[in-house]
Amino acid sequence: MLTNRQLFLDHLAQTSDSPLALQIERASGVYMYGENDKRYLDLISGIGVSNIGHCHPKVVQAIQEQSSKYMHLMVYGEFIQTPQVRLAAQLIETLPQNLDAVYLVNSGSEATEGALKLAKRYTGRREIISCKNAYHGSSHGALSIMGNEFFKQAFRPLLPGIKHIGYNNPEDLSLITEQTAAVVVETIQGEAGIRVADKDYMQALRQRCNYTGTLLILDEIQCGFGRTGTFWAFEQYGITPDILLTAKGMGGGMPIGAFISSKEIMHTLSHNPVLGHITTFGGHPVSCVAASACIEVILEEKLTEHVSRKADLFKKHFNHPGIKEIRNAGLMMAAEFESYPVLKKIIDHAITKGILTDWFLFCDNSMRIAPPLIITDEEIIEACAVLSGC
Repeated sequence: MLTNRQLFLDHLAQTSDSPLALQIERASGVYMYGENDKRYLDLISGIGVSNIGHCHPKVVQAIQEQSSKYMHLMVYGEFIQTPQVRLAAQLIETLPQNLDAVYLVNSGSEATEGALKLAKRYTGRREIISCKNAYHGSSHGALSIMGNEFFKQAFRPLLPGIKHIGYNNPEDLSLITEQTAAVVVETIQGEAGIRVADKDYMQALRQRCNYTGTLLILDEIQCGFGRTGTFWAFEQYGITPDILLTAKGMGGGMPIGAFISSKEIMHTLSHNPVLGHITTFGGHPVSCVAASACIEVILEEKLTEHVSRKADLFKKHFNHPGIKEIRNAGLMMAAEFESYPVLKKIIDHAITKGILTDWFLFCDNSMRIAPPLIITDEEIIEACAVLSGC
């Protein structure tokens, strides 16, 4: 009989020639458990997903209760479903008043796609601007606004009318004009290796969009849901987007995403044409109750209040001699090394020691550190001791 490893290699489509290929049997809190119950401390949260840890009891209970009531009933937007409307209300409670309409989808890429359509429909314009080294997903439209040519070149032609500006470069803001439907910006750049914008830059970006009538889309797919120390990262910049993207940490481990805007802007998807954006599984009731539970855990356990202190612990105790710089926005961190080969050896060695880390898509000489927000001080110190010795 073929092993699961062989079945994985034989029959699951691969994303690279060298997958991690860890076989995980169960997960709880900040730990995953593999074959022979080998324990791995998860320092990347499934790439920003498990913000409240793996299999949080409140999330598991919500999933179990909802799955016994009903699962898929009808395509999104037709039936009144308690999990959907409750989640939308909870999200809006965390947001400024102008963000009061939630469109639920299945993933971050889908949130990006919906937002691009919404911006074009509302403004009647066709130009989209995003940033160099930006990552907004892998579907066709999201790939079009990706800011790294290496990952795009094999799939052209992509969407026309796309321009790129330098992230945190105020001189490029003049490229935003009355022809621009939207500017899509990660509040904190993730796959670029954790690049944090200046507050003045973000406020100037908001002002330029106001001046040209351009919609500002903030992508918080990675940096939202408490990751940076506030529920939404944009709270730290004194600005509000016209459209907000979220996913990853939203579902407590379940697949879900959303693009959020005002009722006025969102209404344009409902007519001329009717059903301007549709999804079969968006807002799946089981994913919605998981997301509701996730919000409750973050707020009730006040997880954001400890993010900054825990990030400082990492910076204090991660003392590997090869580190050139540590960048962070809360527990969204990057430790930069000399090169990818140097970093890869450290990552591989750490895995054998039971510590799971990774690198960044556009910054492969930097180690990704984004643990569940529930990680304890002792677990941080333990992880840093292992990593520092790799």
